[in-house]
Amino acid sequence: MEPGILGRQWITQLGLIVRDINATAKKYADFFGMDFPEIITTDAYDKAQTQYNGKPTKARARLAFFRPSGGLEIELIEPDEHPSTWREFLDRNGEGVHHIAFIVKDIKGKVTKLNEIGMPLVQQGEYTGGRYAYVNSIPDLKVMIELLEND
Repeated sequence: MEPGILGRQWITQLGLIVRDINATAKKYADFFGMDFPEIITTDAYDKAQTQYNGKPTKARARLAFFRPSGGLEIELIEPDEHPSTWREFLDRNGEGVHHIAFIVKDIKGKVTKLNEIGMPLVQQGEYTGGRYAYVNSIPDLKVMIELLEND
């Protein structure tokens, strides 16, 4: 069998949009028997260079991460009020599964390939140690795809 568009990649993360990250993180910590995680805030535009639907946005989010089994990471995302894929999801759908993420090499090339098959770039930005891109794969795959490229 041929490798897919992303190559032979494993799902690394499941991203969930939440309204109250403190309450939800507590529930997950209790459920997994883990310590309450550090909650971080994504970088401001000057560092993150966040683009949503091709335009700069001041969007930020509060994040918490769980890796209960050493495998799949669960990311909780509480968006701020600025335009973003996170805010749009919460406003349109409420809380729930927003994306599945893959670690890739050549994120620009992967975004181009996905766009060519009808999965356009929705949001992209930088984080300490890498970059991310969300593509609209919902019509075909029924969930958003996030690509992560680490330095």
